[in-house]
Amino acid sequence: MKYLILMQVDPDVLAGLSEAQMSAIGDGHEKFMAAITETGEFLSTNALGDASQSSVVRSRGGVPEVVDGPFAESKEFMGGYYLVDVESKERAIELAKQIPDASIDGLALEIRPVMFSAGVDM
Repeated sequence: MKYLILMQVDPDVLAGLSEAQMSAIGDGHEKFMAAITETGEFLSTNALGDASQSSVVRSRGGVPEVVDGPFAESKEFMGGYYLVDVESKERAIELAKQIPDASIDGLALEIRPVMFSAGVDM
């Protein structure tokens, strides 16, 4: 089953990390990707731009309207994701715990099942 592991980012938390800590996070993500590629569970990953670069299209009176971001009431935003193909939700949670962000207070990982897939790579 496919799961999306969403990386919730708090820019203030990241700003408080040292260069060594940031480097360790990058190295940890590389090791994580290598490990889940080897097991065949890795499908894809993408890092997303800062929420300040977002735009939202929403309806106002039935007419699409575009508003530039950021939009969240909290400081956190989705910074990226991993798409994995695993046997169970428990395995997806086990993998999420291996992502470096899981060990940093103030960051979070959300695990959600994929209910439908379509596209060139699917």
